[in-house]
Amino acid sequence: MTKLAPVLSAHWDEKDSFTLEGYKRHGGYKAAEKALAMDPDAVIQLVKDSGLRGRGGAGFPTGMKWGFIPQGDNKDHYLVVNADESEPGTCKDMPLLMANPHVLVEGCIIACHAIRAKHAFIYIRGEVTHVARRMNQAIADAYAAGILGNGIDVVLHVGAGAYICGEETALLDSLEGFRGQPRLRPPFPAIAGLYARPTVVNNVESISAVPAIVMNGAEWYQSMGTEKSKGTTLYSLSGHVANPGQFEAPLGITLREILELAGGVRPGHKLKFWTPGGSSTPLFTDAHLDVPLDYEGVAAAGSMLGTKALQIFDETTCVVRAVLRWTEFYKHESCGKCTPCREGTWWLVQILRDLEEGKGTEADLAKLLDLCDNIMGRSFCGLGDGATSPITSSIKYFRDEYIAHLTNGACPFDPVASTLFVGAGA
Repeated sequence: MTKLAPVLSAHWDEKDSFTLEGYKRHGGYKAAEKALAMDPDAVIQLVKDSGLRGRGGAGFPTGMKWGFIPQGDNKDHYLVVNADESEPGTCKDMPLLMANPHVLVEGCIIACHAIRAKHAFIYIRGEVTHVARRMNQAIADAYAAGILGNGIDVVLHVGAGAYICGEETALLDSLEGFRGQPRLRPPFPAIAGLYARPTVVNNVESISAVPAIVMNGAEWYQSMGTEKSKGTTLYSLSGHVANPGQFEAPLGITLREILELAGGVRPGHKLKFWTPGGSSTPLFTDAHLDVPLDYEGVAAAGSMLGTKALQIFDETTCVVRAVLRWTEFYKHESCGKCTPCREGTWWLVQILRDLEEGKGTEADLAKLLDLCDNIMGRSFCGLGDGATSPITSSIKYFRDEYIAHLTNGACPFDPVASTLFVGAGA
């Protein structure tokens, strides 16, 4: 089994891990002191050398993104932390902020120093009031201790809860007080981001990984993970498992290994399908249990690592209904800016509802795939693409189940099974 090496979650079991005292007891803010004594370019190079890749889904090299910020331009630079965790099944950033908000504050200080920024904005979902309160308290304690306010300021911005604001340019629009909708690129945020100034947008986990890298060095971080996917990460395991939760492990661990740590699929049942990176990534089946959960391994198998949201579904789950639930979510959360997503997701829901109820014909499956083909790669941002992924992959692996709905004139799963699925929640 892949050896576990907790970094971000190392002290989550301590009752005061979220406090300033609890954080400093394990060397908290020492990394910031070390980084502030370094040349900013040296900090960027250190993060580049570590191999840290963005943990928000795309996996873009973090140090490289920092290096895109122009220097000597006499403009304000900004750091924006994306804490708008909205992907169905994704639940890694919120537990991290609840257990250890100060690691994000320290990461913000280091990142601001590296990109020559004086202001960092943390954009968080409005629904997670308890997390926002804890984050605000951590920021206030850092100011009171003189850790913040000496040339670097951190502000927590509470969003209205729109899924689209997880897209970095829509997040920037929301921060500026506009309706959250994706911007046309170029210009990219590194050139004209927040308030048309050079901006770095990073995920919570990405920034939170930086203090440990500064303290322990690039070689230490590179010693974990795989050749191209370095370090540890947080895997969110949910659904039909004995012990769901957060599992920190080096990139490259397999679902089979994580399930062993979680006590396996719930007793008396077997794995049917799962998502490697949230509901916007193509589904996997039990045939993919040994796929390395890193960016290259998952991509080679036909999906995306995404946010590492491992949603597990057993044989009691109707895959058609699960996909319908996800598609209804994407229809509801479409910002409406582009036609393929606005109109396409509406039609996807109509057809899927009919199929789930056993109406229509097999030709509707071809129509569904044709709609997906006309949405994929044609929407303004990734929301449209993400909406098609569970549909196309479920038809690929479970076409017979779709046909069974039409043959039976209804969902072939009995009411008890349906109730079990609803309880698990997609």
